Amino acid sequence: MIVINESCINCDICEPECPTEAIAMGDSIYEVNQDKCVECEGYYDTPNCYVVCPVEAVDILQAKR
Repeated sequence: MIVINESCINCDICEPECPTEAIAMGDSIYEVNQDKCVECEGYYDTPNCYVVCPVEAVDILQAKR
């Protein structure tokens, strides 16, 4: 499961990098729609939002099975 934590600075880098459009602006920070998120499986080796985040605001909590 991918989540964006409170360290998010709303830099807008992760949203366009998501291949399934699972990232969108929430009330105060970006959020990940878990129904759409595939952790970039089939697109990248590592979740791309995690790779591009400049402030380490993306947490990988557990691997999907």
